[in-house]
Amino acid sequence: MLRVGLTGGIGSGKSAVAARLVELGAVLVDADQVAREVVAPGTEGLAEIVATFSAGVLDADGALDRAALGALVFSDEAARRRLEAITHPRVRARTAELVAAAAPDAIVVNDVPLLVEVGLAPTYHLVVVVQTAVPTRLERLTRDRGMARAEAERRIAAQADDDRRRAVADVVVTNDGSLAALHDAVDTLWRQRLRPYEHNLRQRRVASPPARDDEAEADASWPEQYGRLAARIRHAVAPADLRIDHIGATAVPGLAAADVIDVQLAVPSLADADGPLAERLAGAGFPRVPGHWWDDPRPAGRGRWEKRLHGSADPGRPVRLHVRAADSPGWRYALLMRDYLRADPDRRAAYLLLKRDLVDAAPHVADSGTARDPWFDEEYLRTEQWAAQTDWRP
Repeated sequence: MLRVGLTGGIGSGKSAVAARLVELGAVLVDADQVAREVVAPGTEGLAEIVATFSAGVLDADGALDRAALGALVFSDEAARRRLEAITHPRVRARTAELVAAAAPDAIVVNDVPLLVEVGLAPTYHLVVVVQTAVPTRLERLTRDRGMARAEAERRIAAQADDDRRRAVADVVVTNDGSLAALHDAVDTLWRQRLRPYEHNLRQRRVASPPARDDEAEADASWPEQYGRLAARIRHAVAPADLRIDHIGATAVPGLAAADVIDVQLAVPSLADADGPLAERLAGAGFPRVPGHWWDDPRPAGRGRWEKRLHGSADPGRPVRLHVRAADSPGWRYALLMRDYLRADPDRRAAYLLLKRDLVDAAPHVADSGTARDPWFDEEYLRTEQWAAQTDWRP
């Protein structure tokens, strides 16, 4: 099933987004609600908290007095860690139960206020961040929750800031306008991305690519987008510690390219790329592309450089995931060409001109790594000379 992490700062309107997603058919798992549930009266969680912090953390009815407990742990790092050791495993276990109970074709939205702070982003297929200007959030907190402005400012300052949230966000929903505008944005997200993503994920199918891989201007966010993809892949293949690299044109700063992120995953052998590993990647949103895949060797005439190719089930983020044997010629060439182009602006310009010619002639191969053109063989010799001169190592 598709797992979506939803987060946003206090007063951002995250709950309104969650409610709209539920209306559209999502299954909601509310982290705050789960956290309250696992320490409710009569639970083992509450009993362990009392045993650790004393009965002074209970109110007159025997329920957890959150203010009293907060006063104990707010400025005491060791106490906070003891509390987290009690609650976090129980929250994870209960969350897993709720997710497992959802239908196989469900879109499960996990509303997690501290998703960024706890480092949960790689565990989701997609992370949605609700972003609202701080003055608007302050106004909402004081008006709708009766919170003193100083307290609202303190609460906002205690959470991750917008930059940290944006760094993990696959989707940013801006909520500075009306509720109707927010609903329109959520409806579009559901219709154009979440529903197709869920269907592709369940069918283990790569999202349909754009009609033509037109080159876009260089996007400074490509490395950050790669970082999110790599974190997801790393989580999917764990506990295996496999090397993951950003390769291809989007890995070269300033180089115009089709908006497709190329990622290389190194495996001990191609036999390791099949079976359980392929299924784990598919389950994380990177299904295998059907067919037999290879790169043309450099220089030509040396046999095929075999690989496995995966894509993205997410219609909003095209990906080519090249799975190659570590230390193989194809693996090495992808890293060498990337670093060579990063180091030499003149060769970047020549590469860009060639790519544009190839796009005009055959759009489907220009960025594929399999394009046949004498330039690549000539450039391969230059890259090897550069590697020798600079003592380059992959």
